[in-house]
Amino acid sequence: MNSKDLKKKSSMLTDGDSRAPNRAMLRAVGFKDEDFKKPMVGVASTWSEVTPCNVHINGLAEKAKAGVREAGGVPQIFNTITVSDGISMGHDGMHYSLPSREVIADSIETVGGAMRFDGMLAIGGCDKNMPGCLMALSRLNVPAIFVYGGTILPGKCQGADIDIVSIFEAVGQYSGGKISKEEFLEIEKNACPGPGSCGGMYTANTMASAIEALGMSLPGSSSRPAVSDEKLEDCHQAGLQLLELLKQNITPKDILTKNAFENAITTVMALGGSTNAILHLIAIAREIDVDLTIDDFERIGKNVPHMADLKPGGQYVMADLGRVGGVPGVMKILLAEGLLHGDVLTVSGKTLKENLDAWPELTKGQVVVKTFQDPLMKKGPLVILRGNLAPEGAVCKIAGLKKIVHEGPARVFNSEEETYKAIVDGVVQADDVVVIRYEGPKGGPGMREMLSVTAALMGKGLGDSVSLITDGRFSGGTHGHVVGHIVPEAQVGGPIAVVQDGDSILIDAETGKLEIRLSDEEIVTRLKSWKAPALKHKRGVLAKYAKLVTSASQGATTSEA
Repeated sequence: MNSKDLKKKSSMLTDGDSRAPNRAMLRAVGFKDEDFKKPMVGVASTWSEVTPCNVHINGLAEKAKAGVREAGGVPQIFNTITVSDGISMGHDGMHYSLPSREVIADSIETVGGAMRFDGMLAIGGCDKNMPGCLMALSRLNVPAIFVYGGTILPGKCQGADIDIVSIFEAVGQYSGGKISKEEFLEIEKNACPGPGSCGGMYTANTMASAIEALGMSLPGSSSRPAVSDEKLEDCHQAGLQLLELLKQNITPKDILTKNAFENAITTVMALGGSTNAILHLIAIAREIDVDLTIDDFERIGKNVPHMADLKPGGQYVMADLGRVGGVPGVMKILLAEGLLHGDVLTVSGKTLKENLDAWPELTKGQVVVKTFQDPLMKKGPLVILRGNLAPEGAVCKIAGLKKIVHEGPARVFNSEEETYKAIVDGVVQADDVVVIRYEGPKGGPGMREMLSVTAALMGKGLGDSVSLITDGRFSGGTHGHVVGHIVPEAQVGGPIAVVQDGDSILIDAETGKLEIRLSDEEIVTRLKSWKAPALKHKRGVLAKYAKLVTSASQGATTSEA
């Protein structure tokens, strides 16, 4: 195939006498005469110095660029933003985290659309980069590949592996007098030893795994450490393969089918992934016009065992999984058990089954992944709850929990900050059900993660005796008896808005119930006297987000359905 035949978009930039001004500007950034005959490929880099998840990504983008050029394309790197979820956690900065996903998607779409790229590579690290990249690639619908920047390696403290969640929990341990100042500081200094995304099956590694299961990443690339020769090779191979996708005219719409999303859900359940996967997969599906709802997670989760013993509920980290066979090793088991659609197309140009047939089985004798016959849990750990407190759904993660049913008195707070202070000051007691409201997509705005709060509960020794519910969301590093994504949220008059201290609340992950022990009549009476507070921002990103955002059950996206 002539390379000019691959210029389906960029020809309008480069071809003909009328495009001489365009060519003049492209020459200024390095184009030669022969480059105008080649397909143009955008390399979306999420490099940034604000987070270890992304600090190394420029080097990866250069490797991807070299692969594109070697294969016969003309690559151009451009950047988009990122925020650090870990650094923005526990204060007002977290309001910007989920909205950043929309900004990332919009910015990549904007550059890709304006520059008429024939194909796209996107390289992401921190939590919102990945779904943001996939949302943009779906909108542009040109041949595209996503590359994960890779997981961080574990830190070491007194001979034990530690990570970012270790220091969040150490805050509670130190405030509770359970560890010394010296140990506290040692954990802080060693939790994050270098580049890469948070090491457990938290949101970044969850979404990397989900994207590979969707077929939008090359096999094995979601499991490799950020600082490794294998990760550099992932990027080089992606650059080479993108030109093959151009030749075959394989686009995201060919790959991101309903069956592909079901594969992603199945994989997330087996790995014990983050609750944020529900938000992000629904958001991506909306961009590609796939009908995906929380009902699909509920249906699939009932049939998929939780197999991977990964943090936060388990013992191991993503680098450990990578050493014993990676995400494809787990998917190979799921395929053999009939739980994956093997006939879906992937960015390798092959079907998922063809990819997995060529992948080795998990290392014999490994202990990171339990067997299908003897899993950690017989059902998936992400559970959808409904009831008079969450008529349109809520999400609970039960991985590693000793109990999954709790009824207790409500202790109500209207913000994360109020709650954190109450926990540290000893106000929250055993058996309480902590209620945090006005933290939803609109009310927050931005649906903040509650890692500081849940880590404080763990550090105080209340993780097994206190439950927490919120219309906000949780970090992938959260564990404990927690329920998030309550819909409708308080800001729009959901029942959570009228919960009072002392009301009895039932959380039952066995039967999928989230209920307040009030009659329907009492709830209606309370809601009649309730008035929605004003939105917290009048201008800027957060104001726009609050006005446009859908509910958590619809992916908390600003795109129309």
